[in-house]
Amino acid sequence: MNIAALQSNKASAADIAPEALAGNQSLSEHQKIAEASRQFEAMLLRQILAETQKPVFKSEFTDNSTAAGIYQDLATNQMADSLSKSGALGFAQVFDRQLDRPDPKLSHPTQTISARISSHPIPAPTHE
Repeated sequence: MNIAALQSNKASAADIAPEALAGNQSLSEHQKIAEASRQFEAMLLRQILAETQKPVFKSEFTDNSTAAGIYQDLATNQMADSLSKSGALGFAQVFDRQLDRPDPKLSHPTQTISARISSHPIPAPTHE
């Protein structure tokens, strides 16, 4: 009897630790940038969510125990990762577009910028 494998051996970019992402040879440059952008978005979301979950007023009903803090951090991390993987906010896509290198076959972006600057010179400031 021939049974097909349930999982492929190929790891996705999301399974790779951030510190090992740049040196990974199995991912393309675009995949590395996309995953780094997603992980950066998740980090920002963790900070935002952690701040929004802090109580404004201390009371006897808030649980300030160590166990509650650990649980809160785990829940915050999971929520941030889930939100960043869903792509709902779009921060990662913006980071990805800004960090991804342009295609070398196209004109070099600095050439187009310098051409625009030379065609529209900035007047020298006048001091009165």
